[in-house]
Amino acid sequence: MPESKLKTALSDNIEDHLFPLGRELVPNIGDVYELQLAFYENLLLSDAELLRNGAYFAKVGEKYTRHFLMCAGEPVKLPDHSSSRLKSFFGENIFRTGYATHGLFPYRGKFHPQMIKGLINAMGLKPGQKVLDPMMGSGTVPVEAALMGMDSLGLDASPFCRFMAQTKIDALTMPLKRARGAFDNIDDVFNYFQKQVGKPAPGSKTRSQRPPRGYMEVMEPAAEYVTSGDLNNLSKTDRETANTYAFLLLAYLDSAGYSERSSRKSPIDQFRAILERYIFVAEKIQAVLSGTESDLGVAKILEGDARDLPFEDESIDGIIFSPPYSFAIDYLENDSFHLNFLGVDTNELREKMVGLRGRTLNNKFEFYLEDMGKILSECARVLRNEAICTIIVGTNNNQLGKVLGIPPEKVRGLHQLLAESAASYGMHKIKLLSRPITGMSNTMRREYIILLQKDA
Repeated sequence: MPESKLKTALSDNIEDHLFPLGRELVPNIGDVYELQLAFYENLLLSDAELLRNGAYFAKVGEKYTRHFLMCAGEPVKLPDHSSSRLKSFFGENIFRTGYATHGLFPYRGKFHPQMIKGLINAMGLKPGQKVLDPMMGSGTVPVEAALMGMDSLGLDASPFCRFMAQTKIDALTMPLKRARGAFDNIDDVFNYFQKQVGKPAPGSKTRSQRPPRGYMEVMEPAAEYVTSGDLNNLSKTDRETANTYAFLLLAYLDSAGYSERSSRKSPIDQFRAILERYIFVAEKIQAVLSGTESDLGVAKILEGDARDLPFEDESIDGIIFSPPYSFAIDYLENDSFHLNFLGVDTNELREKMVGLRGRTLNNKFEFYLEDMGKILSECARVLRNEAICTIIVGTNNNQLGKVLGIPPEKVRGLHQLLAESAASYGMHKIKLLSRPITGMSNTMRREYIILLQKDA
């Protein structure tokens, strides 16, 4: 090959062939699925839509996209003792995760928000339409939909997930003056929650209960609404109080989890660092949203069962959800301290959690397929005709191989089983994407993104 031709080939960029001049990708796109989602955004969105809601573009012409502005700058206010590996992770993933209020509480198995934004665009959803996540976990879909100007419904069987997701939604717009005041009174706030919620001992995940005292008592009347979920009848001032209490409570529960896992810092220092980070990320996104708060979509956060959705037929414009990774994560064990505080009977809740029912792996797998069939049936019922339901799921081949008594390489993945089940309810696969899993690579190495379209 002539040297000039080789030089020309190697100096070429693939994005120059995929996207028109002036549409500049965000840095650090490294996976094929990200390039695919950027490709679909380019095909489906106008310049104005890319500037407002694009996930994978930094600039359109001379203008920066909202996503770039939302993520730019310091991604997360990490404590001084944080490892270089953690700092590097947030630096490299600045456009993928941790922005807006997504970074509040490190819930296991959560989505990359940027991916959800890209999928919402690839599904053809527009501001004003309604998207559903029937197994919302930490609330990534409702938060992202709100930022994109879309209404959303988030549902989860876990009361803690409902509380966590609602707090993330409220933190997008809630006044932060009282949260800053609480930070200035950090010792009083910490002592209050330690008495009210309890102090977990490493490995115990139990709590003590003592009567509350001190600075935080002023918030208690409105705070009763935080755990009951009834916020509709509050005055503006009481709603602000309840939102602040929830914000502080989530930070305390987050810090309690860290204290369980590590003794590198004292519990009060953990709480101080985490509350400072919470205030930082809320201030950052509120600065971006300043003056455009009325453009946010309305998120309705509910506690409920995905097998019996409380919504009308054909009332939803799009669905995105991730069922549990088969049996890879015991979410109840992971959240037991937080659920204890909410007064939840975890044994009773276990019967409602997909992937946790059953005693043996074989029982759990049978119940899993049965429950997922009911959920897919309900999704097909509430989804409007020709709309898209997207499922993100991983497969633990070693685990399923043991259940089925076959070698791991012969296992039919959950993405295949779920696509077949969905087809029986009139939702047929139109696209399959895959992405590597980094955080759980010892359990699963890849997860699949299945786009299903409901028949007309």
